[in-house]
Amino acid sequence: MRKFWNFSKSEEDGYTLRLDGEIAAESWWGDEVTPKMFMGELEKCDGDITVWINSPGGDVVAGSQIYTALKEHKGQVTVKVDGIAASAASVIAMAGDFVYMSPTSILMIHDPMTIAMGDEGAMEQAIAILKECKESIINAYCLKTGISRGKISRLMSDETWMNAKKAVELGFADKVLYTEKEPETEDVLDSYIFGRRVVFNSLLEKLPKDEQLSSEQEPLTTEDMQPEPSATYLNEIESLKTAFDII
Repeated sequence: MRKFWNFSKSEEDGYTLRLDGEIAAESWWGDEVTPKMFMGELEKCDGDITVWINSPGGDVVAGSQIYTALKEHKGQVTVKVDGIAASAASVIAMAGDFVYMSPTSILMIHDPMTIAMGDEGAMEQAIAILKECKESIINAYCLKTGISRGKISRLMSDETWMNAKKAVELGFADKVLYTEKEPETEDVLDSYIFGRRVVFNSLLEKLPKDEQLSSEQEPLTTEDMQPEPSATYLNEIESLKTAFDII
């Protein structure tokens, strides 16, 4: 028997579930690896749980049951993708109250696949099953992302691979891990304004001395950055206009 999951508990991190490798590579229904065993271990976790995922996917039914079990869990479920969450594993990831991705991780969604054999009727039935299976998977993606079913369907048909940033942008994840610091937008804007002022003043210094502002005058501000115009001043400004515009 090969388990693709592992539950653990520590005083520091609480309950942790690690999903590694193919989801139910052997049998989810038979005696090798059973959903009953997984559910029994999950039920012992009576608090918040962190789910680490590194899986290429696997059995869609197993993915569905694990997704549902995590949604039913009474504590908070935090999903962290440290490697890959593809196919059925990406569905499981959608069960998290919060979904975080490592900067180097990948999430992939695609249309469900199967193997079928038989006559025309059997092939048509297989196609119908795949269509319904896809609709059930779309339910999970839509619930998490808020994206329309039509767009989700197209993303699946295109076999969409997402890096962490793209997954956040599309709503499949909430945050990229280890990016606590927020951009200092106000400081950036202030430095830009200050930079423009410095450039303008440096251009003014190139003008003849009698055309510069006297030291007794008020310092140049962003609201009023022009001295009284004169013929010489205007001619010099015209010659510098192109350089200033480029800056």
